Amino acid sequence: MARVKLDNIDRNILRELQDDGRITNVELASRVGISAPPCLRRVRALEESGLIKGYHADLEFSELGYNVTVFAQVELTSQAEPDLVSFEALVKSWREVRECYMLAGEIDFLLKVAAEDWEKYQDFVMKKLTAAPNVAHVKSSLAIRTSKSDPGVPVDFLEGNDGVMA
Repeated sequence: MARVKLDNIDRNILRELQDDGRITNVELASRVGISAPPCLRRVRALEESGLIKGYHADLEFSELGYNVTVFAQVELTSQAEPDLVSFEALVKSWREVRECYMLAGEIDFLLKVAAEDWEKYQDFVMKKLTAAPNVAHVKSSLAIRTSKSDPGVPVDFLEGNDGVMA
């Protein structure tokens, strides 16, 4: 992706949209101090540049019956690129896995898994995760509560980067 030069208005647009993706263009323009037509052009340019990847609703897990969140640390038997890519593709097919990170260090992947209850999580681990090719070890950590869950990035801190993003 090409580097994009961001000014204060662009950063404010990103911050506002990250806080409320359903904000109207008119309200967004008002909050960032420009009129609606140039605001919409800027939003579209930010989308086309790839800085805005999409919009989604932030759902309440427990209200939808997902009462357990578990972080699974996965160690693979091989870290060869084709094996890593294969594991990532498999993880993408598992709806229970909400986030997946490849890590440096002892653990190869960290998965955030949503389950209805502990038994459903154990079923996922036994039938899918540990049964997957190349999985050597899985260590599970049950989340007790969420103390902070801010989506996106701290847009305010981009200012020290001369407004340039890769």
